[in-house]
Amino acid sequence: MYASSINDRYLEEICALLKKGGVIVYPTDSMYAIGCDALNNRAVEKVCRIKGINPAKQRLSMVCADMSQGSEFARIDNEAFRVLKGNLPGPFTFILPASTKLAKAFKGRHEVGLRVPDNEIARRLAEELGNPILSATAEWEGADDEELSRPEDVALHFESEVDAFVDGGAVPARPTAVVSLLDSSSPEIIREGPVALDA
Repeated sequence: MYASSINDRYLEEICALLKKGGVIVYPTDSMYAIGCDALNNRAVEKVCRIKGINPAKQRLSMVCADMSQGSEFARIDNEAFRVLKGNLPGPFTFILPASTKLAKAFKGRHEVGLRVPDNEIARRLAEELGNPILSATAEWEGADDEELSRPEDVALHFESEVDAFVDGGAVPARPTAVVSLLDSSSPEIIREGPVALDA
């Protein structure tokens, strides 16, 4: 599937799988990601198992179709909205106060990572699903940037652990910038990314 010619039938099939609690690997504007319906607790737990994430201790991120979808699941005040509007879609993960609508794995978490990637496939998946996609980078120990950018290498590593793999061609294999907007009046860059923050 390519961003310039997204196959609607495939999109519907993938989203039907996600709605049933399936886990996929799909392309973003930074790397391939392991994803599931962010509102399906069992699927969220499966992604956490695959990645070795303890959701009680590590930050969880979600990919959204747009800021409007994101605002249902994260609290976005006027200052945060201005920063998001100036930088999204793009290779940024913004840390925001979490709302109470997310799956149980998020419960007790006061913050959530919000992504609106500059990748049409990722955004269309979240739009068709109608919910954010819980997203964790599909990387593994010892992998180099070349391997992480090639769908065939990523598929070899993860295809036995997921229900579907969306091949969207090579991706940049660059981590996103991570920016905390917990205090939206003073954005804090936690990790530099490939694009400078327009604050």
